[in-house]
Amino acid sequence: MLRSLSHGAPDGALPIMQPLRSQAVEFDAQWHRPLKGTAIDTAWKAEPSMPIAKSPPLIAPERLARADKILFIAHLALGDFTYLQNCLRAFAEAYPHIAVHLWVDERRRTRRASEWAHLQKYALYDWLAECRFIAKVYDRTYSPALFKDSLAEARRQDYPLVVSLAVLERHKYARMARKISPHGFVVGQKKRVRPYDLPKHLCYRKLDAWIPAYNAASHGGQHISDIYAGWFTQLFGMEIAPAARFPRLDIDARWMRYAHAQFAAWGLRSAPAGGTAEGGMASGSAAANGTYAAGSAASGQVVFVNAFSKSVERSWPLERVIGLIRTMRCAPAWRDAGFVVNVVPEELARARVLFEAQGLERTHLFSAEDNFFQLPAILSLCGLVISVETAVMHLANAVHVPVIALMRQKTPEWAPIDKANSTVITVAGRDDWVDSIGVQDVMAVLEACYPRERASDPA
Repeated sequence: MLRSLSHGAPDGALPIMQPLRSQAVEFDAQWHRPLKGTAIDTAWKAEPSMPIAKSPPLIAPERLARADKILFIAHLALGDFTYLQNCLRAFAEAYPHIAVHLWVDERRRTRRASEWAHLQKYALYDWLAECRFIAKVYDRTYSPALFKDSLAEARRQDYPLVVSLAVLERHKYARMARKISPHGFVVGQKKRVRPYDLPKHLCYRKLDAWIPAYNAASHGGQHISDIYAGWFTQLFGMEIAPAARFPRLDIDARWMRYAHAQFAAWGLRSAPAGGTAEGGMASGSAAANGTYAAGSAASGQVVFVNAFSKSVERSWPLERVIGLIRTMRCAPAWRDAGFVVNVVPEELARARVLFEAQGLERTHLFSAEDNFFQLPAILSLCGLVISVETAVMHLANAVHVPVIALMRQKTPEWAPIDKANSTVITVAGRDDWVDSIGVQDVMAVLEACYPRERASDPA
């Protein structure tokens, strides 16, 4: 388990990590910052306090009883769906007579035909195809023409209920929801609008009911999974238990066979389910049961490194990944470790050229080119995940593998949900990008969790 050292600290006290470039390190979901003599800010650690719905739900039970289907509209990324899926599943179980339809709006919609093949293969669609609680998915919205066709198809459904969960350009999605369902009951998020901004006021008037716009400041101390659950409480009066908000992944046996075969081809060994690999951390169900220990040797284990995010401010350069691997190999605890470097398909050719020139042993590039489930299957066989602020860190929690997450300060609600199994390193300034976190910041965490004197390799 990734934990900080607490030798010599009084019972219950948190160890203090000397800040490096990032100036903020979090162990077991505790934020460590140098603030006026203390390095502890435990606000995020506080248990989320979901508000109890005292007012009637926005969509009355009588209206739900009459409905035969509902359309949810969202601009989903993998990380969004990792937590939103539990709310949609809970709704489908609570109202089995209502078919759940989902509109996935592609924010990268473009007229450039050269980009359509990539957008069409968005990994999220593979995951959605396996979700039996979702009856229909609108996943062809990546070009203006297909978007128009999808709108026409949705209008023909004559939806009695439409709910927009969009958090960007909310007014536009309010207008779109009403266009899809001229006569249905339409709910969306509503942001405060300046009095003189008449177009937005007119858009929001198309809603029959609304949820206040979400922002991190208005939900202090809450995880994104709690915020999503709160939306469904406001919408339908549903209470989703905290345990039911944990991300869930059902990986088909064929993808696990693929992952084991890939590890064998790479010459890497995985931690077997239900126990620890030789001299290393456990993964999969073993990690979920806490069968690995802080400070256990990492020799021979596999580290999954992801430096890619959809946005540049949340990404790490590949050159930084190479530097991290070289530096980790200098530490006895990681000398024999294998590395799997995740690369998005569109960057794979460039990454191959870059890594081949470095001659790194036991280092392999990976990209889920065929199916989304290749990614969590590979993750589940690793002993440690190091990832920037993107879906990979949440998927690591879903498959119960320890994760070190590199994050900005702006989105604490998006920290990994598994507090005991996650370590977060944050940037120094609120406006800093993730690439301001250096190799030595990550090494400081690794050295605290795997001190040299406890490494198995005598070197």
